[in-house]
Amino acid sequence: MGRYVVRRLLVSIPTLIVISFVIYAILALAPIDPLSQFGADPRIPPEARENIRRALGLDQPWPIRYVKWMTAMFTGNFGVSFMSHSPVSELIKQRLPNTLAVVGVAELVGIAIGIPIGMISAIKRYSIFDHVGTTFAFMGFSVPTFFTGLLLIILFGIKLRWFPFIYDSTLQIHDLNSLTQQIRQSIMPITVLGLFNVATIARYVRAEMLEHLPLDYVRTARGKGLRERFVVLRHVLRNSLIPVVTLVALGIPAVFAGAIVTEQVFRVPGIGDLLVNSIGTGDIPVVATVVFIFAVLVVLVNLVADLLYAVLDPRIRYT
Repeated sequence: MGRYVVRRLLVSIPTLIVISFVIYAILALAPIDPLSQFGADPRIPPEARENIRRALGLDQPWPIRYVKWMTAMFTGNFGVSFMSHSPVSELIKQRLPNTLAVVGVAELVGIAIGIPIGMISAIKRYSIFDHVGTTFAFMGFSVPTFFTGLLLIILFGIKLRWFPFIYDSTLQIHDLNSLTQQIRQSIMPITVLGLFNVATIARYVRAEMLEHLPLDYVRTARGKGLRERFVVLRHVLRNSLIPVVTLVALGIPAVFAGAIVTEQVFRVPGIGDLLVNSIGTGDIPVVATVVFIFAVLVVLVNLVADLLYAVLDPRIRYT
């Protein structure tokens, strides 16, 4: 398995380099000028704008800027933001905890609730629980996250006033009261992403288990006198989770993409909010770094998913 991991990582390196080149080329050739905000200000002379452009390296061809950016990235330097003049790594460190607090918890909620719902729906096929769960699943992954977020804001934030609908990024946890406030303001963003995850995972678990329940190995396990709970959990659920692992692995980047919209709806100062604002201002170093991090995330979660296949199915071996 060690050789397999090394091979996958070696293949991932040129893949990520090509992805980074495409990302930077698109951003550099896009009709967005980072200095456009200065163009409308008559107090700034053209000479000053040219000096700023030269200081940011925008006077050089974009292939040269890409090589410098990649070279610096390999040393851990992600560049400096055009707008805030702060290191990109510091901006990401400031925003990343807020995103992980929402996306990470939402992913755990999706796994913890979606798998039991899908399992019970498959076991109790065509029951009331199955009909309710299936309806919920179709609604959950069909309705976009921004629409669900607006509904929660109107109902629980404005009408009932149960939860704040504007995320307070200045809140610091130092006692029980501040922890309660943090939980209250995180409930709705986590619920929006969590509902989507629960619906998607529950639907796939149900479909996979319905395919495995009538198979011969399940009847054999029951014929040996094994308890139904052991048969379902040890055999059926374990084999059904193999495609679900792929779904979860591919879904993690999708959850981050959904978090971009959710952070805009609830004003969560996370990575998604940073990405949207940087695209609007043409902040190429920030946009390129954030998108490249998403690409690295896709490669890593797929590698982890491949390794989990061998854990769930002993017949799979990597050499």
